[in-house]
Amino acid sequence: MTIVHFIGAGPGDAELITVKGARLLREADVVVYAGSLVDRELVRTYAADAEVYDSASMTLEETTAVLGQAVADGKRAVRLHTGDPSIYGAIQEQMAELDRLGIAYAVVPGVTSAFAAAAALRQELTLPEVSQTVIITRLAGRTPVPEREKLTEIARIGATLVIYLSISMVEQVVAELLQGAYTPATPVAVVSRASWPDEHVVEGTLADIAGKVRDAGIGKQAIILVGDVLKARREGLKSKSLLYDKGFSHKFRKGIVT
Repeated sequence: MTIVHFIGAGPGDAELITVKGARLLREADVVVYAGSLVDRELVRTYAADAEVYDSASMTLEETTAVLGQAVADGKRAVRLHTGDPSIYGAIQEQMAELDRLGIAYAVVPGVTSAFAAAAALRQELTLPEVSQTVIITRLAGRTPVPEREKLTEIARIGATLVIYLSISMVEQVVAELLQGAYTPATPVAVVSRASWPDEHVVEGTLADIAGKVRDAGIGKQAIILVGDVLKARREGLKSKSLLYDKGFSHKFRKGIVT
């Protein structure tokens, strides 16, 4: 049975696509890819002989028609999204259209830019006694945000935040975060175009990050990371995980009692 594969291309670096995603791209006859965010070189590398459509200028109806026709013709079709398609990928509405047409599909996950940004910073996002929660969120823009998920509400938790699609409103991000558990001294990092050759990292605090972002000329394709975990490389760890502690016993290792 011919099915459509939704594939996460990763955050930018062509080598960060999964082995499965790369294989399915190589096998594809038709590829619809998010040209505004996915490097065309990745498509050339893995799907050199495929019929390729850039969805940047296409509507939902048009992308659905291309995928539907491919399936009707017995061709292998791929819908290629940036990062991981489950994070701000708008795939649910596409899958609903395929459901309506009776077309089967599968999703192949990818590396989302939040994790590419953490890698660029060489930073773990969950640290013992600092934060065990990571929240992925965004400011409201043309896409609204539910009232209960406004940044001012989320900021009360004080967890590690990864904020997408909001760098152009960084002053508002700062203002809303300061209404919660964060302070002007809370560390912030902004990673622009994580994993791309022109990746750019700006680090600061809520007190100065907006000015630093403006000075760096960053206005799009950037992730904002906020939280006390970002102090670890500068100030050291408050506590280490028990996972590799010599006195900690678990299924695969008996701890050494001294």
